[in-house]
Amino acid sequence: MTLHRLRADFHFPMDREVVQDFVRSCEVCQRNKSEHLHPEGLLQPLDVPTMVWADVAMDFVEALPKLNGKTVILPIVDCFSKAAHFIALSHPYTATSVARAFFAEIVRLHGIPSSVVSDRDPMFTSPFWQELFKLPGVKLCFTSAFHP
Repeated sequence: MTLHRLRADFHFPMDREVVQDFVRSCEVCQRNKSEHLHPEGLLQPLDVPTMVWADVAMDFVEALPKLNGKTVILPIVDCFSKAAHFIALSHPYTATSVARAFFAEIVRLHGIPSSVVSDRDPMFTSPFWQELFKLPGVKLCFTSAFHP
């Protein structure tokens, strides 16, 4: 495809080799080659929230300047009202420490949510996290991965 676009406007000797060398050395080109990507599935829309703090979304904000030994923020946002809590964590954190913070700051104030939306961070896909939320019947939803 790149070679065809180049040949539409330019012509020079050994153009095929120049394009092949460029594509082989381009990190973005290599990462997004179609044969390296898994076929995408259909996107699944999230359910429309109907109650406050019944559906929450969370992720990590990392690499922040250290303040009182904390370098990570765990924002937890209510999908209905868009209200948020920001929980400061110290690095390195574990699934257990994140779960303790979640229960101490969110469940204590708002109760157990019916669904939690997060990215596919290993923390959220760990067996501990899965089992922790399966016991009270919380539905774990994951955002879609990168789709070029």
